[in-house]
Amino acid sequence: MPETATTYSMVIDGKAVAAASSFPVSNPATGKIVGLAPNGTAADLDKAVTAAERAFPGWSASPDSERAAACVAIARKIGEHAEELAALVTQEQGKPLNGVGSRFEMGGVQAWAGYTASLSLPMQLLQDNNEGRVEMYRKPLGVVGSITPWNWPALIATWHILPAVRTGNTVVAKPSPYTPLSTLRMVELINEVLPPGVVNVVSCDDATNNLGGAMASHPGIRKIVFTGSCATGSKVMMSAAETMKRLTLEMGGNDAGIVLPDVDPEAIAEGLFWGAFINMGQTCAAMKRLYVHEDVHDAVCEALVEYTRKIPMGDGMDESSILGPVANKMQFDKVSRLVEDARGRGRVLLGGAPADGLFFNPTIIAGLTNGDALVDEEQFGPALPIIKYRDVEDAIAQANASENGLGGSVWSADIDRAREIARRMECGSVWINKHGMIQPNAPFGGVKKSGLGVEFGEEGLQQYTDIQVVFS
Repeated sequence: MPETATTYSMVIDGKAVAAASSFPVSNPATGKIVGLAPNGTAADLDKAVTAAERAFPGWSASPDSERAAACVAIARKIGEHAEELAALVTQEQGKPLNGVGSRFEMGGVQAWAGYTASLSLPMQLLQDNNEGRVEMYRKPLGVVGSITPWNWPALIATWHILPAVRTGNTVVAKPSPYTPLSTLRMVELINEVLPPGVVNVVSCDDATNNLGGAMASHPGIRKIVFTGSCATGSKVMMSAAETMKRLTLEMGGNDAGIVLPDVDPEAIAEGLFWGAFINMGQTCAAMKRLYVHEDVHDAVCEALVEYTRKIPMGDGMDESSILGPVANKMQFDKVSRLVEDARGRGRVLLGGAPADGLFFNPTIIAGLTNGDALVDEEQFGPALPIIKYRDVEDAIAQANASENGLGGSVWSADIDRAREIARRMECGSVWINKHGMIQPNAPFGGVKKSGLGVEFGEEGLQQYTDIQVVFS
């Protein structure tokens, strides 16, 4: 381990706090140690929750305009350090600086923070007549626990933290052990513009210490916001039941795209590529399976393969790289297993094998069907199964034959027809002639086993509050 590896700290009550031990965070592109993260304990979590509880009365009573201004200040502060944070995200997560990479991610952080500042939840007057006056208020909950994944570490932390701050809650955040450094640093910066204790961050290796599980059952935490796998999200929900925590759970997607026979294959190839391979496919709302009508199947496959061949893959710190490695060995092994199984069931049109280290060649496999593992399981990596269909009704049924329902897409020259099909897809978001392009003013969340509640926009902001009705 190099002597130059930076040791990062937790932030509790506005102060840097060291843990009794630390764990290394490595660059998936090179294997080199990026930094040492604090391996926090249950006692550290208790201190963070206590600090957040102590800060809550003052922060929740602060004027709405002050909290809005704080979100603007956070966006500005992060903007001042965007290049530093982007480099940190690239080194610990692997995504390139360029393309839809870490600079793009930091731009999203600033955009979401700024937009969140513009939202508000004023009192609603439900009745005002001779029979009486009825007012409805949205009140902050208390301490919000944020548990984030490794795929978009800074952006998803922002999605969790900023709405909590905006609505007068306080926060304890816990990033993934694969990518804790950017969140630790970002919260350190946030604390330069917020009162102590409003936003705290703890980290752990999830092996010797499991602070995520402790947060889900902690009596001092009133709400958990979780982004991650369905299996872990289910455990969070069970652990939260005893204390009746409010929950927002954004979990697995296995999103389906449906290509209609009227498309121009070359015109949609770029959109299909980014829909499937954004962040090396390591995005909840990425397209994980593609149903293509038999009339255009071969042409769509050819156009998509040709476009994908041109995208350079390499170390994310290289300015020429557009795709990076798979973010960690756990995910690399899963993608490898699913692709190897699919090789024996379908036709490999591109890729189909690992490259060096944790790099995996972008893979497109045709000739698969529902029931094949690469179709049924969310691969969360750079491998796209393509399923040929004849009847659109069958394609809709196959797309909906999943326990997940996060996103979906329809690709067609007939926008009205595409909208009709979109309305029949069992998922929280549907895009037409694009996939996965979320935005801060549109609610985002899943149906079925893809989650509970929504994020973004006024609807997402409401989920950080309880309703109180005043009759007079």
